[in-house]
Amino acid sequence: MSLEQLWAGWRLEYVQSASAAERLGADDGSGCVFCRIVASGPPSEENGIVWRDALSLAVLNLYPYASGHLLVMPVRHVAGLHELTPEESVSLWEATRTALAAIADAYDPDGLNMGGNLGRAAGAGIPGHVHLHALPRWSGDTNFMTTVAGVRVMPESLTESWRRLHGAWTVS
Repeated sequence: MSLEQLWAGWRLEYVQSASAAERLGADDGSGCVFCRIVASGPPSEENGIVWRDALSLAVLNLYPYASGHLLVMPVRHVAGLHELTPEESVSLWEATRTALAAIADAYDPDGLNMGGNLGRAAGAGIPGHVHLHALPRWSGDTNFMTTVAGVRVMPESLTESWRRLHGAWTVS
């Protein structure tokens, strides 16, 4: 199989203008769903925050790929990891490490996924507020529902996920 190329030089103007508009609209935090979560108070079942400190937090993903899917993010509204202060970076990575340990303890998965989509073009749904995904995986955890119907079957409620993860969260 060969890779063919379609030359579309006329698209450069569109790509550059879309990127410029994205950058202009994503830098101040106004309207950011993650900033609203940050402002919602201490960890609780109601706001989905499992853990937080002054610089970062872990919150349940409202649209999880699997039960126990956490988002780990800085408190401060920044779009990229390179924008974090050294203290924020340490807090974020320590929170991510602890999130993975809590998921492993609460769910006993066969594996873990951890990663981030940085920018809309990379798949970030909320590109203006950097966040990392941490979630459990099991051998055979995809089935025909995901493959054929584009639907995920979640075996537990978000409230139960919050209880399991909050209870498993330990900070050493």
